[in-house]
Amino acid sequence: MKSLFTNLLNLLYPNLCIICNEILVRGESIICLKCLHEMPKTNYHLQTDNTVEKRFWGKVQVHRATSCFHFYKGSPFQKLLHELKYHGNKEVGRVIGKYAAIDLLDSPDFCSVDVIVPVPLHPKKYAKRGYNQSEWIAKGLSEVLNKPVDNSHLIRIRENATQTKKSIFERYQNTSGIFTLNDETVFRKKHVLLVDDVLTTGSTLEACMMALMETDYITISVFTLAIA
Repeated sequence: MKSLFTNLLNLLYPNLCIICNEILVRGESIICLKCLHEMPKTNYHLQTDNTVEKRFWGKVQVHRATSCFHFYKGSPFQKLLHELKYHGNKEVGRVIGKYAAIDLLDSPDFCSVDVIVPVPLHPKKYAKRGYNQSEWIAKGLSEVLNKPVDNSHLIRIRENATQTKKSIFERYQNTSGIFTLNDETVFRKKHVLLVDDVLTTGSTLEACMMALMETDYITISVFTLAIA
């Protein structure tokens, strides 16, 4: 009876792909496999000294860094990000995070992380949005990589203005000193995977890494869903 009710419900209110609006089949969630296949993947997780890693050269020490997709204005991926960040569809982060993690399994560097740390939101912004989109991406990664998520030790101590329309230097000023660790020993001798949604200038991630590097013998890698 439960299966019959579920089938009837799906018939009346079918789950649709968030990009193409086609009906999702069994095994698909949020996005259909056709649209997922057409997403502009970077494959940077298989390349050392890639474009993402070069964003941090001469600024902070990063072990490995990757972004799963290229971000282009007006692209289907922009719709996914808007759903995740502005339309309350936090499940997008978890599902796309899981898909991305399947690719990361091919990289020993990313498989060797000890803990996944999402870029934190300020409590005021968290209260307004109701969730942290980076944390939901981290959840998806965690389910596939089988690594724990730590969202309690790296904290945002200052609310900064929006980064939109700011220059590179203004973004750096806007994010300097806004993160801290409430325990400088918790990540000692750990390989941390720092997670965010989109990499633009990298100033927010740099600020996070500066806080994390207060820990002795820490190794930091970076993952974002997209690179702009």
